[in-house]
Amino acid sequence: MPITGDQTLLKQINRMAIVRRVRQQAGQSRADLAKETGLTKSTVSLLAQELIDEGWLVEHEIQITGALGRRPTPLSIDPHRLAMVGAELGVDRIHVVATSLTGEIVWQADEDFLSVDAEGVLQRLASLLIDGIVSVRAAGRQVLGAGVGLPGAVDESAGILKVAPNLGWRDIDVATPLRSALTNAGLGDLPLYLQNEADVAALGEFEFGEAPVPEPLVYLSLGIGVGAGVVVNDRLFLGSAGFAGEVGHSILQVAGPRCSCGREGCAEAYIGLRAIAQQSAGDGDVQASAGTLVARASAGDPLTISAVQRAGHYLGVLMQNLWTAFDPGRFVLGGPTCELGAPLLDAARETLGRYARDAGLPPPEVRVSRYGARAVAAGAAGMVLHKLVRPL
Repeated sequence: MPITGDQTLLKQINRMAIVRRVRQQAGQSRADLAKETGLTKSTVSLLAQELIDEGWLVEHEIQITGALGRRPTPLSIDPHRLAMVGAELGVDRIHVVATSLTGEIVWQADEDFLSVDAEGVLQRLASLLIDGIVSVRAAGRQVLGAGVGLPGAVDESAGILKVAPNLGWRDIDVATPLRSALTNAGLGDLPLYLQNEADVAALGEFEFGEAPVPEPLVYLSLGIGVGAGVVVNDRLFLGSAGFAGEVGHSILQVAGPRCSCGREGCAEAYIGLRAIAQQSAGDGDVQASAGTLVARASAGDPLTISAVQRAGHYLGVLMQNLWTAFDPGRFVLGGPTCELGAPLLDAARETLGRYARDAGLPPPEVRVSRYGARAVAAGAAGMVLHKLVRPL
């Protein structure tokens, strides 16, 4: 299918091609960018100046090298004038952050919610998004847009959360009330993007990771639920209906423990926080939070350490299965379960390493998200950037 567009679109494509090249390799000159993009030097010079004026790029002082002739001026991404706002709608908590173009968090807020009434929760989400946008603008930054990571399968084009098992929600229109609230606050012109939590966290690691980021990149979201986001060929892998990545409901053990989805032996029933809490409870709290489990493990509680290590073992099994399916260049682990630290992560790496040794192959790289518990919110901000720098 041919792609057509007017001169405005063509210009935006060329502008964002320059931005992407500078993001991949800072310090390039206008002449370097002309060679890399295939644009003429005069076009690059004109567009680069526009991008500098708008806050996308910044020029650095020319370094004296002793060479004759005019020295090129290096360009890099400007971390000070533009921002994106991202939010995570979790199972019991809302996280909102604003990030710079280079991924630094410049504003943040959190709020717990007890009721899972969709209307009320979405009102609070909208209010926190608006607070973030207004605060960042007051600090002198232009906001490029807002993104939201949602805890379940998302119909991105319709803005509908199709199913969120851990909230008990089905077919909830998220986009309409959020856009309405933004419009009522005078912010209706801002782009708004919605996607599954693991997918947006994967985009955050991809967009804000140290370049070049190896592909495929597989992000595993570890909390009450377990999900995956996959970036391949510079794009999210979403599947035929947009719902790829529901790995928490892949089967790790036939006739295993019953999962919240009704199946038996799902990954969530071994790796999810509720499963770890139940395994560690003994006669205690079967609804323990990540913070409570961390405290117990730090105090040396043997039941908790054993439960966390067991979950880590099954996490390694899950990564092994995803390794054979996607051959990733990097796994990134994020979400509140990662707060359990070494007992979980060491067990996961040991299990994955054992499978690799058995196959005579080097294991894929495994990292923990740079954003910790805010990986989804930061990723939602990264989703805004991902969309804007790829106009097609």
